[in-house]
Amino acid sequence: MPPRRGPDASATVRQRVDGSALALGLRIGVDLGGTKIEAIALDPGGKLRVRRRVATPRHDYAGCLEAIAQLVRDVERETGLACLPVGVGMPGAISPATGRVKNANSVWLNGRELPRDLEAHLERPVRVANDANCFALSEATDGAGRGAESVFGVIVGTGTGGGVVIRGELLEGANAIAGEWGHNPLPWPAPDELPGPECYCGKRGCVETFLSGPGLQLDYEARTGVRADPTWIASRAEAGDAAAEASLARYEDRMARCLAMVVNLLDPDRIVLGGGLSNLFRLYPNVAARLPDYVFSDRVETPILPPRHGDSSGARGAAWLWPAV
Repeated sequence: MPPRRGPDASATVRQRVDGSALALGLRIGVDLGGTKIEAIALDPGGKLRVRRRVATPRHDYAGCLEAIAQLVRDVERETGLACLPVGVGMPGAISPATGRVKNANSVWLNGRELPRDLEAHLERPVRVANDANCFALSEATDGAGRGAESVFGVIVGTGTGGGVVIRGELLEGANAIAGEWGHNPLPWPAPDELPGPECYCGKRGCVETFLSGPGLQLDYEARTGVRADPTWIASRAEAGDAAAEASLARYEDRMARCLAMVVNLLDPDRIVLGGGLSNLFRLYPNVAARLPDYVFSDRVETPILPPRHGDSSGARGAAWLWPAV
């Protein structure tokens, strides 16, 4: 669920939002990524009104705050409206204990009071959530998971994350880490998968080290000596390259094992993939075909789906952190 705030927070926003904005129900969603920051204006029907994007000022926390504030100003200028509700998706989570960012692979955010600092820059309440949670919320609201009672949204890109939406509401969890499957160990590891690559979290063999884009690159490089991006590996496999095909087959089996762990625990109605590796369309039939080997059931009905909104889902989900006005 969106972060809890005092009873007057939403009222404060309503008091300061332009009357036309209230009538239109516009809200701004910001996706704070490691390489780019995107801001959109979304109407209650899910129609995109404005989109703006800038490069992320990496390792520059103050620069990130100012970039977000400038994007919000630009979006509001284009809509002709002022003080729209703002939601922000970001890597990591906000600690319920401290109010500070934790677990972000954009490490310059860790330990910072991001919600408070954004509110000071934007002079309004701001809702902040994990980027994978925003992806899951977007796809559950009006994307590939629309109408499902439970959706598990998966991010497989530079990192690996996940988010859980139940009956249209984000499941945040007591520690604000619901859906963080990327930092569980790879299940049912083979001997040559142990102890696993080192992870930035300080452990070894995390799901992220195998299923992220860098994880696929590392697998291929370890066996061929060639460092190549996932798109190139996929194209080589399609052309009949045996080493590339073997790397992708290992990747698909690992993803099936990891998703089986989620199905055994949560049994979601739909699983939606996002992130750069979700564009490898062979994953959908191949991983689904392997799931029954690992799921504790006589049959597996769980669909694995591509995202409807693709790269836009992070910003869209951030916008949906504010319900329709």
